[in-house]
Amino acid sequence: MVTHQVFNQSVPLEGHDAAALDVALLDGVRREGGAEHLDDIGRVGRLAGDPVNIHHGELANEHPPVLRTHDRFGHRVDEVEYHPAYHELMRVAVAEGLAGAPWTDPRPGAHVGRAAKFAIWTQVEAGHGCPISMTYSIVPALRAEPSVADAWDPLLTSTTYDPSPGPAPAPGTKVGAIAGMAMTEKQGGSDVRANTTRAVPTNGGGRGGEYALTGHKWFCSAPMSDLFLVLANTDAGLSCFAVPRWLPDGTRNAIEVQRLKDKLGNRSNASSEIELEGALGRLVGDEGRGVPTILTMVNHTRLDCVIGVVGQMRAGLSQAVHHARHRAAFGKLLVDQPLMRNVLADLAVESEAATTLMTRLAGGYDRSEGAFTRIATAVGKYWVCKRAPVFAAEALECLGGAGYVEEAPMARLFRESPLNGIWEGSGNVICLDVLRAAARDPESVAALLDEIALARGADARLDRAVDDLHAELGDLDQLELRARRIVERAALALQGSLLVRHAPPAVADAFCATRLGGDGGRAFGTLPPGTDVGAILDRAWPTA
Repeated sequence: MVTHQVFNQSVPLEGHDAAALDVALLDGVRREGGAEHLDDIGRVGRLAGDPVNIHHGELANEHPPVLRTHDRFGHRVDEVEYHPAYHELMRVAVAEGLAGAPWTDPRPGAHVGRAAKFAIWTQVEAGHGCPISMTYSIVPALRAEPSVADAWDPLLTSTTYDPSPGPAPAPGTKVGAIAGMAMTEKQGGSDVRANTTRAVPTNGGGRGGEYALTGHKWFCSAPMSDLFLVLANTDAGLSCFAVPRWLPDGTRNAIEVQRLKDKLGNRSNASSEIELEGALGRLVGDEGRGVPTILTMVNHTRLDCVIGVVGQMRAGLSQAVHHARHRAAFGKLLVDQPLMRNVLADLAVESEAATTLMTRLAGGYDRSEGAFTRIATAVGKYWVCKRAPVFAAEALECLGGAGYVEEAPMARLFRESPLNGIWEGSGNVICLDVLRAAARDPESVAALLDEIALARGADARLDRAVDDLHAELGDLDQLELRARRIVERAALALQGSLLVRHAPPAVADAFCATRLGGDGGRAFGTLPPGTDVGAILDRAWPTA
């Protein structure tokens, strides 16, 4: 029986060009030297808006991976089965160079171009970005040991996704490889020096030598990867190893998957607990230098945490603006209601601040600005990830009850929003790491402050915030207690400096007024009277 007519409802956001809509991202790509990648970025933007790919993202989360420990005859197989939609998402990501292009692409701005594509593609589905990120990040770590890197580099940087089981890099078998990592253990978590997994040399040991690893890992990301970076103890201390899933003779390495984690979000991606029962791996770097070796990878995965949040923020903003342009209340479209416009504009300012910081960081990696990226990546990772959950919640609320249902993409975005803040070091770990960097590498602090100082004199509110930051850094009393306060101020000053220099005046002024000048409230949607909300929204959603 027909009881009513359906009207005044929104329509799905699909068939759009996610790159063309993100003016702040494209501006950042050009500014940071990635202009030669704009055609590729545009192609990924159209793929991200393709309804077929959007549906793949939905299916990959509705049908999470399943662990099969044994085959029907009782043989141990330790296979994780994924829905075909997951494999299609992985295929596109690898083909578009998100897993390895910056290490082989001769064009300038390769990290910037890849960052932009990753931020766009993660809007389709975030979970499969985990193995993509680890594959990208493992390459520079492996290059600490050329005898290992030479064999794996061509597969890890391949643009062909090959999920088939079997040994790599054995000739004539795999044409592409994916990487994972297994660092943390039950008793230590982020305190990897509490790890108990042991590594014993099988052929004399030393750099590039083979070791047998025995122990457990509380979190092993992407257990169906071809290669894992693993921390284990030798007599010299914590060391880093490249551990393949398959041995050259075609047999499985001694890695048993105990179970998959039942996670809050990130449903499409398998995270597991594993046992290493004499698994064979090769030493990367020197014995006892596992943490410095692994930090090369961690710096890049932390960059990807920032990139991932930038993509999620943009996805939430896009859904909120799109809904507001199709839904009316109290006689007007939501997008024309003053208070909703304030909320949307405030979200747009936050999104642009994160985007501008992300592209600056990626540009720093392209230009090998080690002192700056070492500390600024950690500072940015802390603050951008802290903003992600509250941003996702506000964007969801813009859709009202229509956002609080599983059919809407907002539920998935909200579940995903805390994760990048946990990956690669939770908030306290990151802030303490910033303090260590400041103590051990004063050049990194100087590089950060020099970058912020480039906007000196352009905005009085920013100048006061920078002065406050210098005062915080100069006060050596109870540094650990104040670590979050210091890092937050550094992040806001850095974002403010970048926006004052590079964003339109309406965006920069709104940021400085509310994030630095105290002229805003504690919730989104509290931009003060006089803010050019129209200019901010026109930039965030260029309808022309």
